[in-house]
Amino acid sequence: MIKKVTLAKEIVVSSENKVGILANISKILADHDINIEGVAGYGDNKEAKIMIVTDDNLRACDALRKAGYKSVKESEILMIDLINKPGALKNVTARLAAENIDIRYTYGTICTEGCPAKIIIATNANEKAFVLLKTT
Repeated sequence: MIKKVTLAKEIVVSSENKVGILANISKILADHDINIEGVAGYGDNKEAKIMIVTDDNLRACDALRKAGYKSVKESEILMIDLINKPGALKNVTARLAAENIDIRYTYGTICTEGCPAKIIIATNANEKAFVLLKTT
């Protein structure tokens, strides 16, 4: 059910939580012709954290910093393309659990017309998880 697994990097932007942050970040990336391949975010009363996978992290980080975002970091993640059908995610997460690999967080995208679902996972052992899932 796994079509492809890669070790990759996501961009993590931390900022004061205010209305329009995601709109601003996505505008900056669009203005630089950078595609967002996955996005997640959350915030509380003070801070927002946005995680983004792009097709060009180097340019994305540079553009975000130039736009005034001070906390722009890259973090290692697994990017997994799954066949979009029932049980695909269960198979991946069960294999990780069986090897005692803790999933710290996950987010993803889906496609209903024959393309794979893209799942982004950060674990306590990304390289071990990569090897495990790559040998599927």
